[in-house]
Amino acid sequence: MQTISKVKKYIQDNALLTDKATVIIGVSGGADSMALLDILHHLGYDCIVAHCNFHLRGQESYRDEYFVEKIASKYKFKYVSANFDTKKYIEEESISLEMAARELRYAWFEKIRKEYKAEKIAVAHHQDDSVETVLINLIRGTGIRGLSGIAPINGKVIRPLLCIFRDDILEYLKAGHIGFVEDSTNKEDIYTRNKIRLNVIPLLKSINPSVVQAIQRTSENLSRTESIYNAYVEKAKRKVFSDNKIDINALLKQKEPKTILFEILFSYGFNTSTVDNIFDSINGQSGKIFYATDYQLIKDREAFLLEPINNQPDSIYTLFEHETEIVEPFEMTLESFRKTSSFKIEQDPNIIYLDKGRLIYPLIIRRWKHGDKFIPFGMKGHKKVSDYFTDRKFSLVDKNNTWLLCSADDIAWIVGERIDDRFKITGKTIEVLKITLHQK
Repeated sequence: MQTISKVKKYIQDNALLTDKATVIIGVSGGADSMALLDILHHLGYDCIVAHCNFHLRGQESYRDEYFVEKIASKYKFKYVSANFDTKKYIEEESISLEMAARELRYAWFEKIRKEYKAEKIAVAHHQDDSVETVLINLIRGTGIRGLSGIAPINGKVIRPLLCIFRDDILEYLKAGHIGFVEDSTNKEDIYTRNKIRLNVIPLLKSINPSVVQAIQRTSENLSRTESIYNAYVEKAKRKVFSDNKIDINALLKQKEPKTILFEILFSYGFNTSTVDNIFDSINGQSGKIFYATDYQLIKDREAFLLEPINNQPDSIYTLFEHETEIVEPFEMTLESFRKTSSFKIEQDPNIIYLDKGRLIYPLIIRRWKHGDKFIPFGMKGHKKVSDYFTDRKFSLVDKNNTWLLCSADDIAWIVGERIDDRFKITGKTIEVLKITLHQK
């Protein structure tokens, strides 16, 4: 049959499955999944039928579950099912129904894939679904990546029917006398995808009867264009972005600096409008902070500094005299010994020596705060820690990540930087505390 041959070639061309592989098939009982099941059966794959009951459509949900179980038995395929309290999950996670069903479904699919050592998870998206996705992304403004449609493979999830349209599926089922169930919610336009399917596409077809095919061809062209675009973007990223720092001067030298900025920040959760605001701040003052869900971006003098948002309060760590090693908030080892005539200070930026007799235990390790002062090694008078940061051209991220080792109310060491002159080794020093900082 032509449809089976077309799907077989698509599977081979996109390396979706190896011959005779075991595959989990997501089967709702609808037309699309029933076509997928029958085609993979004809192609000789070892199929495990997986059905999800989301308990959202009353008796209809049980009808579908019973239908799929019966069909699996007919094909002599193993059948597995899961029941989800979807409404409870929506409340707990504060997400949409569509997102909840997606998360529950794919998490369970992956669980049983591992359990049965299946090669892949096959789902029944087809070309019409891909076209709908393109239109949804066009409305949302997701950029070029959203206009290339649904990918044939995403991790362990494959979509063997992306080479055919919905009409092809219905024709295939009719020719093979293959039954399926109808989801009554597919006729309701309360969801975005249904609105596109039921209202927008028919309107577009009144303008161009072949609009679905036209959009699909455009999507395929954009997919090829995207590979060229991505290659350029990756090259630009390497010039602009490293160590969570975006070099502003290097960014502005790129052909489309705002686009490059968006491509860097998109994966960290920054949306289009926020990226626009960030780009507009390039010539503004330092210190402005922009937020995504899990990250913040700080405008510094010559760079944008990206760092995770730490929602936990800063901790204070105590260091007792007998301790020889700590691992939080960083890793360092400590050694105490009496100073002898052969004692020499190693010239290593990760090793410091303090006059132990001047220290008051327990020592305190804490974040710096405004108003902190110390006497930098080699100097006589106090200096604000903030002024020290300015002299050293610390970025805002560097400042936020700076810790102090304190003896009572006095700073003994800006960790990784400079000791306080009051705690240096002198001719009167009897006992030495050697601290070695291990950089992660």
